[in-house]
Order: sequence, then C-alpha cells, then structure tokens
Amino acid sequence: MTGILMIVQIVLVIAITILVLLQRSESMGLGAYSSSNNSIFGAGGPMNFLTKATMTLGLLFVLNTLTLVYLYNKQANSSALDNVKIKTQKTIPAPKVPTIPQAPTK
Repeated sequence: MTGILMIVQIVLVIAITILVLLQRSESMGLGAYSSSNNSIFGAGGPMNFLTKATMTLGLLFVLNTLTLVYLYNKQANSSALDNVKIKTQKTIPAPKVPTIPQAPTK
C-alpha cells in the first residue's frame, strides 16, 4: 500500500511542477511586493484552469503525504521480532540421585 502511495506522490510532484511551470507569471519578481496596480484577482477572474488544477493537485499532495505519514508511523510501531516464533526446548529432568537411608531415630 505504501509503495503505491509513494508512486502516486512522485506523480503528483511531477504534475505540480509541470503545472506551475506552465502558468503565466503575473508578477515582476521581487518588484511584485511593492506598490502594484494589479487587483487581488487580476483582470482574468479569480482563477483559471491551471490555477485550479494546481490547487487541486496540491491538496491531493498534502492528503497523500498525511496518509503516508500515518501508514509509516503505524508500521514503525510494529517490530520484525513480533512475528518470530521461538522454539521452546523441553527440559530434561536431572537423573535422580539415590538417597542415603537415614539411621533410625530413637
């Protein structure tokens, strides 16, 4: 299960990277934090398709990461030694030592 989720994680990372690189940059680099005449949502509306897809994949990435953390933590609480069966050896009783008869008491 964790192997499949790790593959999904890698695919999500690649998809998010591609979507971010495909988006048009509306800022001027570090100058974007100074006084800019762009509104909060810009002229193109609140979100376009690439932005929505990036946010959706980002949410899936976070959920997948939390699932992986839960599964690995659950797996870390168990030990490989929990499944080992230990053979118990039968104890062989020691041979009986003959007892010395006691002298009669008066």
